[in-house]
Amino acid sequence: MAASAKNPNPPAAPARTGRPRASAKGEQTRARLITAARTLLAGGMSERFTTRNVAALSGVSHGMCHYHFQDRTDLVLAVVEDIRPEWIHPLEEAAAAPGSFAERAERVVELLGRPEGAELSHLHSALHWHALNDARVRECLEAEYRRWRGCFVTLFQVLAEERGGEIDPRLLGEAVAAAVDGLAAAESLGSEVDSGPVLRTLIRTLAAGA
Repeated sequence: MAASAKNPNPPAAPARTGRPRASAKGEQTRARLITAARTLLAGGMSERFTTRNVAALSGVSHGMCHYHFQDRTDLVLAVVEDIRPEWIHPLEEAAAAPGSFAERAERVVELLGRPEGAELSHLHSALHWHALNDARVRECLEAEYRRWRGCFVTLFQVLAEERGGEIDPRLLGEAVAAAVDGLAAAESLGSEVDSGPVLRTLIRTLAAGA
């Protein structure tokens, strides 16, 4: 019998699904390094915050740490990004979710009235310290706070739309953001301030007088 002819166009090999093992392992290593960086920063150990100490705490070689992060500034920037879902995203969602100005304002007040966890509070303090000493960290943190303040502008934009655009939402939003910063600073020093009622009164007063 004649040999069967070969198919000139053999079927393509099935496409691989999922991420390569090396990539998944790399992401796990990177996550471990960021977790270790958070631990050192939140523990008030800025003077010990080096790539070598982060690598040792995470159980990763120093060389592997530098494979993922060029220097300690890169690690700090990764921490800034890592904590964003813990303080900026919830505020963005509270301000942007459907509802009237009064409904959104109440969501924002309830969210901000919750006590900030100790780790997140310590991380913010450490990040501010690094921002004073590192231009890259300062630029990154400034961008984060602009985004955070933008949530309050979004809130008062709703009020402006309800009133036909007769008010400046940026001015009012920035004013509330500054007040929130001040309350947070007072609370960090142990002052017994009930921020919820204070913020609620401030927002209602600004809205009524706008």
